[in-house]
Amino acid sequence: QVQLVESGGGLVQAGGSLRLSCAASERSAGTSCMGWFRQAPGKEREIVAAISRSAGRIYYTDSVKGRFTISRDNAKNTVYLQMNSLKPEDTAVYYCAQRSYYSDPTSGEYDYWGQGTQVTVAS
Repeated sequence: QVQLVESGGGLVQAGGSLRLSCAASERSAGTSCMGWFRQAPGKEREIVAAISRSAGRIYYTDSVKGRFTISRDNAKNTVYLQMNSLKPEDTAVYYCAQRSYYSDPTSGEYDYWGQGTQVTVAS
């Protein structure tokens, strides 16, 4: 059973930056597709970014392109989400998730989920 633990959320002013981390409990996380999702109050959960095992394939949803960067360190079983130029509409609970394949990261199920970390962007 893989456990994912997010950290790095908090309160930031619009235009500011935060870096989220997601640490996996097992080495197998390094062989998997890792994704960052978010869910704002009253809205459905949406995928923000995803990264393949080798980091050769990366996906971003349109609203964060040019502002967010996903990366991973397989030696540390950790995936990151660097968020710059934050906007109030980025306010949400952010979750990381893992599955064994990358293909079309916007669809299909993810096998393991973290507990989430709150990101609040004040205007």
